[in-house]
Amino acid sequence: MKIITENRKARHEYFIKETYEAGLVLTGTEVKSIRNGRVNLKDSFVRIDNGEAFVYGMHISPYEQGNRFNHEPLRERKLLLHKREINKLFGLTREKGLALIPLKLYFVRGRVKMELALAQGKKLHDKRAAIAEKTAKREIEKAFRERQKA
Repeated sequence: MKIITENRKARHEYFIKETYEAGLVLTGTEVKSIRNGRVNLKDSFVRIDNGEAFVYGMHISPYEQGNRFNHEPLRERKLLLHKREINKLFGLTREKGLALIPLKLYFVRGRVKMELALAQGKKLHDKRAAIAEKTAKREIEKAFRERQKA
């Protein structure tokens, strides 16, 4: 598995409940541009329309040698999921107010895959608590390492 890009901001902004793997329907120039690492998941999200899952806001830069066959950078792209997974995700996003957020993009045996997260948004106080917890953990590790040296 070769990771292309990650959405690090998502783990800060959301509580991750479950993760899923989905394939993507892409054009040739999109795949070539992804191989060059010219993709951004920062403000992307997944929505389910008419029993199909689509990713919105994922920016794939145009391929430099693509000329007239190039793609639109911000077009919606279809995700390949099983029907029962789509139905389950549709129900969870409608009832419980959860969101579908792309976490990372990677290659598996030459195919582009996306890791999706069923996520719940964090409030400001949750983010502050997470930062404080991370800082405290870092300080404990630092003190432990210094104690090991002595």
